[in-house]
Amino acid sequence: MEHILSFFQQHIELIYIVILSIFLGVEVISRVPSVLHTPLMSGANAIHGVVIIGAIIVMGQAEKDNYLALVLGFLAVILGTVNVVGGFVVTDRMLEMFKKKKK
Repeated sequence: MEHILSFFQQHIELIYIVILSIFLGVEVISRVPSVLHTPLMSGANAIHGVVIIGAIIVMGQAEKDNYLALVLGFLAVILGTVNVVGGFVVTDRMLEMFKKKKK
């Protein structure tokens, strides 16, 4: 537990940046009009693809006894994959609304 607390104390600026970026992201996304939602979703899918690759690289370079890094990397891979797949499904469904229906 002391290791985790010392990590937070050493990296407090980075933690503040992450927290502020979360609030900023929520604020920006909430103001996006519906017309721009599909292109932004596709862009977010590409970004999460990079997150998945980065998580795999971090897991590959983590020490075998560093369970925190391995668990966090595994969760990042799983959640990133779910987000990418879900984003493509939503984007596909939204694009189907604009297709002409066959008679």
